[in-house]
Amino acid sequence: MSFQRKTVRRPGRVRDPKRIEQMVRVDHAGEYGAVRIYRGQRAVFANQPSKARIAGQLQRMEADEQHHLDAFDGHIRDGLARPTFLGPAWDAAGFALGAITALMGERAAHACTEAVETVIEGHYGNQVEELRLMGETKLADQFAQFQAEEVEHKDLAVDEGAKDAVGYPILSAAITAGCHTAIAVSERV
Repeated sequence: MSFQRKTVRRPGRVRDPKRIEQMVRVDHAGEYGAVRIYRGQRAVFANQPSKARIAGQLQRMEADEQHHLDAFDGHIRDGLARPTFLGPAWDAAGFALGAITALMGERAAHACTEAVETVIEGHYGNQVEELRLMGETKLADQFAQFQAEEVEHKDLAVDEGAKDAVGYPILSAAITAGCHTAIAVSERV
């Protein structure tokens, strides 16, 4: 009688290139969208002297998002993923969301940041855990750093009155739902 030895895979310890590709693609799309949101908001606030404070805050947050986007551009160039085919849609949608919330006022602009960053905080957190289980510590560490910066954005938005925006519950729920939809679509398309 011959015994065949079975290779037993330990759950979560196998590198999953397809899953990593999904993560990089969706995060690239998300960071691109975030840059566009901040540009839309800055387009409204930039030329108003009374809005210099928020314009400066948005510029700093946009710079963080651009840094994240540059890192994901590098991952795409290195072959970890292809970009989403929906880039043009995220371009227009991100800028429009930013401009519309800015036109609603400073608190609404901050409510947009708070809603987006709350979703992204959880999203990155799940990815970091998944990457660590795969043994992808370098990528997990990078995502964890990005997550920490997103939390800083969220905390600033809350401190600046995001939850006091007119219609906050509805605005936040709509933006949150949009983020979850964009994540689900961008992982695949």
